[in-house]
Amino acid sequence: MTAQQHETRTAQNAGLTGIRPAGDRAILVELPSLDAVLSLQAQLNSHPQRGQVDVVAAACTVLITTDSPQAAQALAAHVRSLDLEEPAETASTLVTIDVVYDGEDLDEVAALTGLDRRGVVAAHTGQLWTAAFAGFAPGFAYLTGQDSSLEVPRRRSPRTAVPAGAVALGGAYSAVYPRQSPGGWQLIGRTDAAMWDLGRESPALVRPGDTVRFNAIRAQATVPHHQQPGAGKAPGEDQATEGLAVRKPGLQATIQDLGRPGYASLGVSSAGAMDRGALRRANRLVGNGEGDAGLELLFGGLELVALSDQVLAVTGAAVPLEITPDEQQAGAERRTTAVRHPACDAAFALLAGERLTVGAPTAGLRSYVGVRGGLGGPDALGSRSTDTMSGVGPEPLQAGTILPVRTPRLGSIVGHPEVSPIPDRNEAAVLRVVPGPRQDWFSDETLRDFLQQEWTVTPQSNRIGLRLNGQPLSRGRDGELASEGTVRGAVQVPPEGQPVLFLSDHPVTGGYPVIAVVVHSDLDKAAQLPPGTTVRFAAAPLPAEPTETPKESPHA
Repeated sequence: MTAQQHETRTAQNAGLTGIRPAGDRAILVELPSLDAVLSLQAQLNSHPQRGQVDVVAAACTVLITTDSPQAAQALAAHVRSLDLEEPAETASTLVTIDVVYDGEDLDEVAALTGLDRRGVVAAHTGQLWTAAFAGFAPGFAYLTGQDSSLEVPRRRSPRTAVPAGAVALGGAYSAVYPRQSPGGWQLIGRTDAAMWDLGRESPALVRPGDTVRFNAIRAQATVPHHQQPGAGKAPGEDQATEGLAVRKPGLQATIQDLGRPGYASLGVSSAGAMDRGALRRANRLVGNGEGDAGLELLFGGLELVALSDQVLAVTGAAVPLEITPDEQQAGAERRTTAVRHPACDAAFALLAGERLTVGAPTAGLRSYVGVRGGLGGPDALGSRSTDTMSGVGPEPLQAGTILPVRTPRLGSIVGHPEVSPIPDRNEAAVLRVVPGPRQDWFSDETLRDFLQQEWTVTPQSNRIGLRLNGQPLSRGRDGELASEGTVRGAVQVPPEGQPVLFLSDHPVTGGYPVIAVVVHSDLDKAAQLPPGTTVRFAAAPLPAEPTETPKESPHA
């Protein structure tokens, strides 16, 4: 897998710089200007093509994700046929955002720009910013300024947690982080403005095309929110007589279905179950549709009580299961006092007043609990999935949470036992990859190092991505890569050289070059790799070339 092998052919459209594969189900279209970017995005949104899932605009690129390799090839051909000089119409509103300028990186930005702290604040508040496009997270708008005085590089190593409301600079852009999330931009201040609110008619405070004025204010004391008595208990727990009650959620238990594709242009990733095959199996076993909502557990530890008779199945990681009477359900009718140990990957009954305990995995990392009928409750943008990156969907489960269960579909039947394919933790997991859209940022020697060495999954890994540790990879180019759309399975390489493999809750856009993309069929395997696991990447057959060789990249 060399950089030369990765090159694609030049597109014939004069308004097109090139098209690069971004995994086996997506293409990255390179364009000469932001106007061409907005034109392509508008045309694809107005006339979506067969298999088109998401369209993510960035500074000089548009990422198009699809539901199959064949659809990706067809989209590439369609893009070449479009007139990208056709202007896109956008509405504009002026938004004023109050900022306290006390960010952790304010001194660093001052040193990088040659300004003092006051000079940085004056430059940031003294110009009008325009929202060019959205991405990274819901409500995160990439703002372009009227001058380049505040253009600064991103941090060499991204923070694992940037606080909500942080006002930041990265490259030629400014932005406000809508909620706590990882990030590599330089932090110069903070705001209380709600950048994303699903309760508003338009959830995003700043939309593409809007203009933004930042206003410096002094820090003010805030009154902390005190939890009301009983707030940790789900409403109606004492009165609930149906469904399931969470006694202990374990390390992290979330509600997941197959996600919410189609909203990446708003900064909302598809999210959904990390091991989608395991969720599908759990649903099949209890007679549900494969996309019904169930539970995703990290390292087991769940204790779940039936408030009414239920049929469950547990798949994914190999975990011990135990059913016992629940002492807190003293008033419940008990039809059994025997301890039972049901098997994984098979349906079993959990009667009213019984408690299911899911132990720690002996193999794998994440378990999935399917419930006959599927979990109910409100959805967000068409899905019940918890997105830990964007905050869309229900919060992770807590002790006392009541889980409503929907009525099973008429005629549905319980399925036969199945087998979960769990990686052997004593052997290096092999993940197949195809070249990333920015593989040409790395030398052939670095590409060989990437494939030949073993990487270790670090404890900092989560639903956003696997952080890997090994011999650092060096780039073959200097400078910054303009933020562009990313896909699930993308392997980004920050300046420090330690790769990050994006998973279900990954940011919609990113600013570090993607050296490779894990093929779609291997992503479930990646979801089951605990910290300390060793990983090797192996070159998979290249997808069919969607285009001709591109001109010099605008990000070179």
